[in-house]
Parts: sequence; structure tokens; C-alpha cells
Amino acid sequence: MIMKKLLLLLFTVPFLAIGQDKGIHFEHHTTWAKVKEKAKAENKYIFVDAFTTWCGPCKWMASEVFPQEKVGTFFNEKFVNLKIQMDQTKEDNADVKSWYEEAKRFSKDYSINAYPTFLIFDPNGELVHRIVGGAEADDFIVKAGEGLNPETQFVTVVKKFEANPNDVAIAKATATAAEKAYDKNLQKKAQDAVIANSSTDELLSKENAAFLLKSASNSQSKAFSIVRENKEKVDAALGAGKAATILAHAIVNTEIAPVVWNSEEDNLASVLAEVEKKYSEINIKDHISSFKTQYYLKKKNYPAFKEAVESYIAAADGKVDPSVLNSFAWSIFENCDDPACVEAALSWSKKSIENNEDPALLDTYANLLHKSGKTKEAIEWQEKAIAKADADSKADYQLTLEKMKKGEPTWVTEEELLIN
Repeated sequence: MIMKKLLLLLFTVPFLAIGQDKGIHFEHHTTWAKVKEKAKAENKYIFVDAFTTWCGPCKWMASEVFPQEKVGTFFNEKFVNLKIQMDQTKEDNADVKSWYEEAKRFSKDYSINAYPTFLIFDPNGELVHRIVGGAEADDFIVKAGEGLNPETQFVTVVKKFEANPNDVAIAKATATAAEKAYDKNLQKKAQDAVIANSSTDELLSKENAAFLLKSASNSQSKAFSIVRENKEKVDAALGAGKAATILAHAIVNTEIAPVVWNSEEDNLASVLAEVEKKYSEINIKDHISSFKTQYYLKKKNYPAFKEAVESYIAAADGKVDPSVLNSFAWSIFENCDDPACVEAALSWSKKSIENNEDPALLDTYANLLHKSGKTKEAIEWQEKAIAKADADSKADYQLTLEKMKKGEPTWVTEEELLIN
């Protein structure tokens, strides 16, 4: 059965090697020392794809971007290319295992905290650039090209900032570069430098207001205080409601999420009451509705999750992305047998397929119909999903259909959970 997830970041299928005759040629059965020797001898930079087997964007880059001829032409000419698997699985071959210790070192030495992370080293083996996250072929070539230009290399930007920490223009450029590189510590340091070396009027200008908002993501920051005290001016520069939105996000992420996630008790209601009193002039209700869905799902309180989702949909006036509705519905399907929850999930799933024939969404709807006892109808919808599915998905959908026809559960039963 195929798992539905909201974001590309959550996948569980092991990484599969892809034949890339026209794409990027990656080094195999080698060592870091040999890779550096080859780069120096050929006067090429080194491109390292730091990936994990569970990372969706990693697999997408490997299957859709790296095999493209134009990508291969660029990278094979400019780089010695290397893949390093950052996690460990039972299916790992000898080549992958030989890189286990090096992968740990890379993670520590180069602060790899998100996947995929792409590192670029100069011909001498010195790190000069980093890219975090996947991209379409043309965009990715441009991003990698920035790693070849000393003026745009991430390390160059950092060195300029370290040499001129009070220069506002350099600090702004550094904050932008650090955000792209997923270097949160450097991003905050650069943002703080801009705020500290600019007047309030300068920060509230149309040119700088967007930067100010981005810097106000923490309720304890100076930027947050400036936005809170000047909401009208921020809205005048960026549009009505912008200030309230960023303030609410900051409050949720700084003063609500850390407190409730770290508590073993269900203390969300009391924390909310305290925060709403502290920030009485800021409406956080709409932002809390989304957070509650995550909170109760993680707490495995599915009746409360159901109520939170219903409130979230109502707050959005019913205009919720189909993939989000599908994710909510699938969470109930996989984890909850309560009839009220299943019926609610069925309604969310049904709404997700209005004017939408995505086979994954159709599959969710069929599974929920089956779980709610409407198997005849479920079979019809599962057949529609199979008809729309690509070759890679058809087999899984067909297995689900066969279970439906036999009257077998397509979900994990309590007995199976106990066995596992």
C-alpha cells in the first residue's frame, strides 16, 4: 500500500541506483582522498550529493534531474561527482558501507542538517559552496554554477561578512545566502547585524520591510518588537495583514510549539490561554487551527485531531489544498478505527477529489470507503485509481483492489500491530 504524505520530505522507499549514460557520472568504489586527487589532477571542482534513502527530493533529483543530458554535460565537464549516503540501511552494499565513517564526518564537519544537501569543493578539496534542496534541471545548473564563481560562492559571502559584520548590504546578502544554504545560525547572525545597524525608519521602508518580517520569526527578537510596534507601517509597505500574520507565526513557533511539544501532558489549552493574554492585540486563532492538527496527530489523539481538522477547514472557508485534505484523511485511515473519525476522513477525502483525478487521492478515498464498510463502492473507485495510475503505482493499487474484493482489511489491524 502506498503511503500518502503532505510533503516530499517524507518517504520510506530505499534509494535505487539509476543508470545515467547521458546524465551525471558519479564516482564509485573510491575514497575521499582519491576523489580529491582526481579533482586536483583534472583541475575540476568536486560536486557531492549528500542524500538519504528516505528523502523524497533526493530520489526525485536522482531519477528526474541527474539523468538529463544537459545536466550531465554541465556537471561531467566541470566536476568530479560523488554521492554519499548519509543514513544506514540493511540493504546497503559494500561500497555504501565503506563510506559510513566518512558520511559521519561530512555531517559533522559541514553541518549537514537537511536533505538533499549538495556540497561543492574547489580542486584543492576546500569547501566553497553549498546548496540545500532540489530544483529543476536549468535552475539547478545555475545554482551549481554559482559555486564555481568566487563572487557568488557561499564561503566567499561568509568571509566578506566576517570581515565586515557591520556592513548592512553585506549582512543582507549573507542572510539571503545563509537561508538558501540552510545555515540557520549564520542567517540569524546576519539578520541581527542588519537590524542592529539600521534605523527603525530604514527597516520600515518598502525596500527593507520584507527583510524585517523575515527577521521577526522569533518573538524574542528586536525585529519582532519593531513589527509589533509598527504594524500599520509594515502593512502600508507590504499589504494589509502582513504584520499580524508574521507576528502570529512567530508566537506559535516560539512560545507555543516548544512548550507543548516538550510536555508529556496535554497542556495546549493552558498555554494558549496564557499566550493569548500576553498578546491580546494579535489574533493567533487562525494560525493555531493549523498547529492543532499537527499537535493532536503527534499526540495520537485522533478524536481531537478530527475536531482540529474540522476547525482548520472551517477557518479556511473550505478552501484547503486537496493534498492537505488527503494527508489528513490518510492519517485517520492508517491510525484510527473510530467510526466518527473514519466518516469525517471520508468526507475530507471526497472533497479532495472534487475536480481532481490524482490516483493517489482516488486510492485514499477507495480505502476509506472500504474501511467504512462501503466495499462495493470502494472497488469502483480503486479501479478508477488503477486506470489513472502510472506503471510504478499500478501494482500496489492492484494488490489493494484484490484485498478489497476478498473482503480483507487494507489497513493495519490491531492484531498486526501487536505482532509487530
